[in-house]
Amino acid sequence: MNTNKQAIVAGGCFWCTEAVFRDVVGVSEVESGYIGGSTENPTYREVCSGNSGHAEAIRVTFDPDAIALAEILDVFMGTHDPSQLNRQGNDVGTQYRSAIFLSDDLDRADAEAAIARWNAEHPGQQAVTTIEGPATWYPAEDYHQEYWEGEGQRNPYCLAVIPPKLQKLRKSFAARVKQD
Repeated sequence: MNTNKQAIVAGGCFWCTEAVFRDVVGVSEVESGYIGGSTENPTYREVCSGNSGHAEAIRVTFDPDAIALAEILDVFMGTHDPSQLNRQGNDVGTQYRSAIFLSDDLDRADAEAAIARWNAEHPGQQAVTTIEGPATWYPAEDYHQEYWEGEGQRNPYCLAVIPPKLQKLRKSFAARVKQD
């Protein structure tokens, strides 16, 4: 019997959030994709235009006996800047919004609690993370999957943005990082 659970989150560029969650204990799969918009089967180009309404997101499959949903959400909130509205760094637009998507495995109370924990730990800042869905998940094109492990190592944007996120993961969530 498969007891794995899933969480879908959006925190800017999906290459970056995917790279972070591939290093988290208890996570068995991370898939980049699109969610929260009006276009059926959107393409990367349509999502990047900002006109489809979708967010670049990841679907994280995890073992709740190895890592709790609350910890998954805390890693998510703690490895991007949830106080930036519709952007992460130089990535600007609703497709880069900070969002937690409701599903059978993730309810509104879980999402609200994660946002409240982040807000409590960051006085003077307020998360603008939205709680959305449930919504239809669309996997991104194959070339986006496991991007950091391949093309991302030669992409100047990824080389500038992903290593600091991985360092933040290792520093702030050391007990949750896979050992090589």
